[in-house]
Amino acid sequence: MAAQFGRRLRKGATTTAVAAVAVAALSASGAPGTPLVGDSGDQQSAGTTPPPDSGAATGNSPYYTDLPPLNTPNKPGTTTNLPATGSAESGIPASILAAYKKAEQTVADSDAACRLPWQLLAAIGKVESGQARGGRVDANGTTFSPILGPVLDGRGFAMIKDTDNGAYDGDATHDRAVGPMQFIPSTWATWGQDGNGDGRKDPNNIYDAAFAAGRYLCAGSRDLSLAADLDRAVLSYNHSDAYLRTVRSWFDYYKRGTHEIPDGTGTNPPGLGGGTDPGPSSPNTTPSPSGSTKPRPKPTPEPSKPGGGTTSPKPTPTPTPSQTLAGVENAGTGTLTATAGTAFAERIKVRAENSLGGPLAKVSVTFTVSGDTDAAFNGGKKAVTLFTGADGTVTAPVLKAGEKAGRFTVRAAATGRSLPAVTYGATVTARQADAIARTDDKALTAAPGAEFADAAEVKATYKGAVAAGVAVTATMITDTDAAPGTEAEAAEPAENDKGPYFKDAHGKTVRTLTDLKTDADGILKLPKIYADDTTGTYKLRLTTEGGATVVIELTIEAPEAPAA
Repeated sequence: MAAQFGRRLRKGATTTAVAAVAVAALSASGAPGTPLVGDSGDQQSAGTTPPPDSGAATGNSPYYTDLPPLNTPNKPGTTTNLPATGSAESGIPASILAAYKKAEQTVADSDAACRLPWQLLAAIGKVESGQARGGRVDANGTTFSPILGPVLDGRGFAMIKDTDNGAYDGDATHDRAVGPMQFIPSTWATWGQDGNGDGRKDPNNIYDAAFAAGRYLCAGSRDLSLAADLDRAVLSYNHSDAYLRTVRSWFDYYKRGTHEIPDGTGTNPPGLGGGTDPGPSSPNTTPSPSGSTKPRPKPTPEPSKPGGGTTSPKPTPTPTPSQTLAGVENAGTGTLTATAGTAFAERIKVRAENSLGGPLAKVSVTFTVSGDTDAAFNGGKKAVTLFTGADGTVTAPVLKAGEKAGRFTVRAAATGRSLPAVTYGATVTARQADAIARTDDKALTAAPGAEFADAAEVKATYKGAVAAGVAVTATMITDTDAAPGTEAEAAEPAENDKGPYFKDAHGKTVRTLTDLKTDADGILKLPKIYADDTTGTYKLRLTTEGGATVVIELTIEAPEAPAA
């Protein structure tokens, strides 16, 4: 849909002339189909303006054609933490700016490869709703009244029949673009997000809408640092070259610098509105230089073609089945099991499929570790985004187990797509030992009521190698001299209630310790052992995680009487 120009009132002949020069400059530098470059860091896009990837988010609704001032808001390169100074037109209301920056960070956490800049969200928010009518939002970021585009009934605009039963736009017959980022309901149903964490997806909330817009712009494998991908993303939002040029001009302006202004103090352009808008005009009127309003002129019919036909917008290309992502599936990943502190031998691998069941390349896939675990990918990352290769597959980085034993999950999902994820269960087992033995054979004795002078020391191994960090339980047990092979021999020995004992942190007598671990060399040196007044030979059993055991004898005996 062609843009509707001339909606903003500029005061004074000089300002009007400046605006005209700016429009002319944009027209001259970017005629329909001419690639635009935001800055010297962009790569030049080639050929004509790229077609949109899918139906436009706004339904190609009309938008504001205000252009940025010719003077820069601040010196080049300053884009954040600027003082609250300057005109309301060049500033961005505080809540709106915060929502854009939060969306940039949230998208980066799950799809860093997209490189979404918040200035692009600001540019789109400017031309779609004048930054939510100049920042007229409440403390949660929700507009005081709905921002609604015109009824898309085919009369001067696109024909889009109702898709939400009026839930978002209040119209049960046709759709209307909704909210500060002007999503049509059918697009919001797919891309809507909860950006402010209140459990709702509200297109009238700037945090929700900005996050949804960011995800939408990052669809597929777009890298928005590339001019061609950025142009394609903007055109998917509203398929108009004039729209692309306007968004690009604001994008470039905001990248050179801007500043924060209080909510509600920004420029409130006339036009899209709906509801009870505190702005100067109603949705059906256009301001005149005297401040009064007059009916908005009806849309101009499309120009006639030679031979009596009419010129119609080119239809949006529909992706072929071989280009359409149907989903991602497991590509043969086996069982995910690892011992604490080691790497998983199995690598997670997924395959992206098109609608024909064939492989699809260049699909962005995000792998996310979730659950109560300290496992992570190489580098300690909990989430990694990668692209599928020519065979449609992509393999996640090596997954490393932490020290916490238990189960957790890894999800693999097409980034920014409302498609089912592939979920993998993973298990971390505790470090184990299959053997444990004393490091010496020194007799361990003590007099009644005294301490054992020598500390017992053991070493744990697993398959002949040092078993570091293995949990060990130490228990003073009763004697088990039952006949071999009998039920009594198989029974678990009971804890002894007399003889040698340990002390806990509070100095209390205990005969079982469970918080022991071998050191880096597999060595465990037992804490002090004390003797009560009951003489005799006793047994201390040490059991490792993995089931290895060793029994150590402890003797309490009275010292020999001195010779006469």
